[in-house]
Amino acid sequence: MANYRIVVFLFLLLATSCSVGPKPIAYGSDGCHFCSMTIVDRQHAAEIVTDKGKVFKFDSSECMMNHLKEIDRNQIALYLVNDYNQPGKLIDAKEAIYMISERIPSPMGEFLTAFKTEQEAVDALMTNGGDLFTWEQLKLRFKQ
Repeated sequence: MANYRIVVFLFLLLATSCSVGPKPIAYGSDGCHFCSMTIVDRQHAAEIVTDKGKVFKFDSSECMMNHLKEIDRNQIALYLVNDYNQPGKLIDAKEAIYMISERIPSPMGEFLTAFKTEQEAVDALMTNGGDLFTWEQLKLRFKQ
């Protein structure tokens, strides 16, 4: 019976250690995988999760976009960005709407901000000015 419990425990450990999903960002202590800066900004951080469950954390969407130039994107399961209007909440980067506005600084100086909905992005655009981008347009801007 003891051997059975060990086998079950090892199976559960293995199954949970390879789960594909976001991991919480420890703001103030996690470092950006691309530039090594400490991640402190809850409105601009980002994350990539591979199909094997490995997580790469970034202090900004622009660091994530620049990192994409260096890796095989076929192994990426999730692209996530912080929602500007819900600090600390990661959303699907492919579904987000992006704004570049010099009135909203981001950690790496690209002024790139992500919004969960188009309406939220348009509202921010009306207040701050700038340009809106979809995920596909953003990839072209960063020459993906």
